[in-house]
Amino acid sequence: MKKKSVLHYKIVKKLGEGGMGVVYKAEDTKLKRIVAIKFLPKSILNAGANGDSPKERFKIEAQAAAALNHPNIATIHAIEEVENEMFIVMEYIDGKELKEEITSNPLPLTRVLDITTQIAAGLKAAHDKGIVHRDIKSANIMVTDTGDVKIMDFGLAKVLGSDIQLTKEHSTLGTAAYMSPEQSKGENVDHRTDIWSFGVVLYEMLTGEMPFKGDYEQAVIYSILNEEPKLIRELREDTPAQLINIVEQTLKKDPAARYQKANELIEALKSIDKQRYSPKQEVVNHIIAVLPFTNMSTDKEQDYFCEGIAEDILNDLTRIEGLHVVARTSSFTIKGKNLDIREIGKKLGANTIVEGSVRKAGNRLRITAQLINVADSFHLWSERYDRELEDVFAIQDEISKNIVQALKIRFSIKEKQVIEKVKTQVVQAYDFYLKGRAYDYQGHSDSQKYAIEMYSKAIEKDGNYALAYAGLADSYSQLYMYYDKNKDHLDKALIASKKALELDPELPEAYSSRAFALSQNGQHEEAVKEFEKAIQLNPKFFEAYYQYARICRSHGKKEQALGLFEKACAIRPEDYEAALFLVSAYNDLNMNTEMEKANLRALDVVRKHLDLNPDDSRALYLGAGALIKAGENEEATQWIERAVSLDPNEIAVLYNAACIYSELGKIDKALDYFERAIETGFASIEWIDNDSDLDPIRNHPRFQKALKKLKHG
Repeated sequence: MKKKSVLHYKIVKKLGEGGMGVVYKAEDTKLKRIVAIKFLPKSILNAGANGDSPKERFKIEAQAAAALNHPNIATIHAIEEVENEMFIVMEYIDGKELKEEITSNPLPLTRVLDITTQIAAGLKAAHDKGIVHRDIKSANIMVTDTGDVKIMDFGLAKVLGSDIQLTKEHSTLGTAAYMSPEQSKGENVDHRTDIWSFGVVLYEMLTGEMPFKGDYEQAVIYSILNEEPKLIRELREDTPAQLINIVEQTLKKDPAARYQKANELIEALKSIDKQRYSPKQEVVNHIIAVLPFTNMSTDKEQDYFCEGIAEDILNDLTRIEGLHVVARTSSFTIKGKNLDIREIGKKLGANTIVEGSVRKAGNRLRITAQLINVADSFHLWSERYDRELEDVFAIQDEISKNIVQALKIRFSIKEKQVIEKVKTQVVQAYDFYLKGRAYDYQGHSDSQKYAIEMYSKAIEKDGNYALAYAGLADSYSQLYMYYDKNKDHLDKALIASKKALELDPELPEAYSSRAFALSQNGQHEEAVKEFEKAIQLNPKFFEAYYQYARICRSHGKKEQALGLFEKACAIRPEDYEAALFLVSAYNDLNMNTEMEKANLRALDVVRKHLDLNPDDSRALYLGAGALIKAGENEEATQWIERAVSLDPNEIAVLYNAACIYSELGKIDKALDYFERAIETGFASIEWIDNDSDLDPIRNHPRFQKALKKLKHG
């Protein structure tokens, strides 16, 4: 019989019907508002035995759901009973079911992230109250026109800890395709069953398909219990690895292997960089490489100055939207090689090249620069500057602006301000800063000490040089993290980074150096805020993403580290270090398929780098790890032995040799190098504790003894 009204509710229309009731849109004539009312069908109202009454179950559903007050959960207004009928009065949601929005098409990634974050927030609120939904599915999630998400129908809710059993023992209420293995077997369930169902919904949103299928209910249940879903990347190539990992962890058949709380889901989702997957993607029109400027001075020790000028131009260009700049670590390897422009372009993957020369004589400076099109070697722009040494900053700005104009790229106001911003007016301070940066790049313990000396001299010449303070802080942090746990190094890093921020609150490098120092001081949450600020100021700041990722990995924040390494690789796909660490990030999360693909890409990147830099010990020992993962153990052994022969006393080489031999199963050799690394000064306990490469030797008495010595002295 068609309902027209009940009590003071005027029925407007029927909205839907399911196993647990019929839902109508209605008007509350007393409070003058539109509501949804849900009736329990009369046919089962009095069914059940041994006290298992659907009416009782229905009351408990209403009471449990009414206790929830959260923007992502549909509000329960009242429970009513009249003429042997019972119904719940609920918030009316003006929107559509998520199921309708998905249909057969996957949703945009930003949409997926927004919706799943809201679902997880609603589940957390319910679970915190001891309430399990037990019927999470895309048809039970409403999405409003404004994008708000509401979880509906706690009709199968179970109040944890209650002495009232809501369903018959061994029953399998719920929609089969979304049920967890334990629920499909009729076992008692807890909040982790909702986490499984959440994973099914997430898979559905990403791919437009269900992870577990079958022609009938028992076939679906068999798939849930015995099969694995089709790989997401086979259905959708652009899916972020972090989202894939979230799906995989939610769909672990053993509840103990899943996320244990909805809060863990929320943290995992928050770690994904939503901006990267927004519909407005950066369009890269030009790939440009800035080569180290040739030193034309009689003093050949002025190479650092010439390279420094080129690097500052490179850094300016990096900030321009629509322009991809090949990293210094790649473009500067061309130095000294007799290659024509086409060969250089091919090796660096660039379609335009900036090259130049510097002649420095006393207080006079001659700089030439040209922008060359790789395809035809045509000079798009060239200029010669004969100026006083103090004009070096203005020359750099002019070169950067002229290159951008020659490429017909339009400046934003902010980009123009960044290029024009003068870091120091004191040429001598700049000269010392460039020397410090040159030492910094060498990556050894002694070179860090020399870098500190040069940065300090730069500051003596210009006490307001924020960038020099940031460099000083980074060198002290590196020294403390890897080589010498002297608290004085950390204190100086904290002081210098704080000073850099005071001098220039808009300098991304200052926030990054502050974050690095804070992380070494155990202030992880504070460090995160500073890294985020650095990235906000410069969304293309590779070093911030890379260091942020490494810090997260060293603190066991594996999912967050993965997303940051992915972003770093997107900014600099030619950087072998980021590419190799991305492989390790996949490995940390047991994402084997993604790891194998990333490993092949990383090996390609590192081989190209070694082709130009055959004596780069860091590339050799990091690359050796990738070779092991590719099954190339013999070549891996050759690479690590060459790295050791090039730098036999370098701490990083010794530590990584320990890792490589550990992975190769050469336990004694691995322990030898591990002990030598500790004795020589390797001091990053956090990194050791979270480095899976050392797992094969971690429980060995020699390893434990060396680690104990490091921790306790």
